Amino acid sequence: MTPTDKDVALEAALDPLVLALDIGSTATRGGVHDAAGRRVHGLQHKVPHAFTVAPDGTSVIDPEQVTAEVTLVIDAVTADPRLGDRIAGVAMDTFAASLIAVDAAGRALTPCLTYADSRSAGAVAALRQELDEHAAQQRTGTRIHTSYHAPRLRWLTATQPRVVAQAARWWSLGEYVWARLIGQPLAGTSTVAWTGLLDRRTGELDAGLLAAAGAGPEQFSAPRDMTQPVPAAAPARWPALARAAWFPVITDGFASNIGSGAIDATVLTAATATSGALRVLLDGPADPLPFGLWNYRVDARRTLLGGAINDVGRAVSWAQSTLRLSPALPAVLTAPPSDATPLVLPYLTGERAPGWAGGARAVFGGVSAATDADALFRGIVEGVAMTYARVAGELHPAAPQVVEVAAAGRVSNDQPEWLQVLADVLGRPVTHVTRRRATQRGTALLALDVLAPDVPRAPRATGATYEPRPAHAEHYAERRARFAQVYDKLLRD
Repeated sequence: MTPTDKDVALEAALDPLVLALDIGSTATRGGVHDAAGRRVHGLQHKVPHAFTVAPDGTSVIDPEQVTAEVTLVIDAVTADPRLGDRIAGVAMDTFAASLIAVDAAGRALTPCLTYADSRSAGAVAALRQELDEHAAQQRTGTRIHTSYHAPRLRWLTATQPRVVAQAARWWSLGEYVWARLIGQPLAGTSTVAWTGLLDRRTGELDAGLLAAAGAGPEQFSAPRDMTQPVPAAAPARWPALARAAWFPVITDGFASNIGSGAIDATVLTAATATSGALRVLLDGPADPLPFGLWNYRVDARRTLLGGAINDVGRAVSWAQSTLRLSPALPAVLTAPPSDATPLVLPYLTGERAPGWAGGARAVFGGVSAATDADALFRGIVEGVAMTYARVAGELHPAAPQVVEVAAAGRVSNDQPEWLQVLADVLGRPVTHVTRRRATQRGTALLALDVLAPDVPRAPRATGATYEPRPAHAEHYAERRARFAQVYDKLLRD
């Protein structure tokens, strides 16, 4: 009998157990999962955090702080003496496209630059003049953008030359944490791919981009698939991990797809956390790759095709903390669309897919003295949905076999009514994946594919499926056209 995806008591959990860690934009989380992929009741912990941001595009976090958070999480979830040595693996995902300069002794020389740090925008412009961006994207699957390493390393060389001169290695946040805890910076294939330097076909670092960045291949960790865990010695403070294998760090995007049930080319995941994305898992690379999307190599066989959106939960949280919203937001989101709703381009921290305008900022159009806070909130949510639709428009020709959109993440769980807006804008049904911590679940499932391949997994938990309302199709087609016009003007200016 296949188990259901509900929390399970430790005494009823199926061995082997896995500890899955998830370092996101707003918190470090972790928890024990059983062989069916179910969370073990009471063995979950969360430590909130926030990025340090500034108007110049700074978006960083202290890697030592995050290492301490991971330590606290592991302390909390392994403290139960009944665990014994049942935990057979430790796996971790992190927010993608992070960068830390590390010296020869493994000490951090910089804060961790997050995906949202846009200070390298000038270097992006220069590299786009020097390189054939289309050709580079077809090799690596990524555009030249502030989220990736080539412009960031160029910017660091210009602004912090002493740091660059001391840098022996360039690590992601997950590599740094693993190096501090087990002495090995284990980098998953997806983690290396999100640097923007990994050839999506060969799995090797791209020589042309490395040269443009002024870096050598020896400064980066070799990519490892999840099938390559190591039997590292756990610190003595964690006897529950004494026999655990440690898995290479993967990206949250890859884990989110797996945890949402989007394990093949028929299911498109709409990730709706602080940042968001539309992604589909493919066998092999997308060929050719649409210019507005990315296509990351995630293991020896598969790639992930899609586009990332910087501001989803971030835009919603900004509205909730800035505007005097009414308690009637569910009704605001399920109401018929209105021409009086402001047109919002929700780029609080720049745009990634499909236009890759790292320096873009939010635009609020059609705001009048009659516009109240709720109408502005509806405009922000519609703007987020239209950003997803722009990605979906580019993705469809490369993945026409998609039959389902699965939405998962904090925004969908906290404001499920917004999925009606998303369905209307996309023009296709959207299924709500209600499983909280779907990303963490995906990380656990990938480890379990190695440790317990024959144990049936609990299916994902889902809620309502939101059908697009045909009566609103024409309205949103016109709104998308206006959105595109304002976007084009924003880039020209």
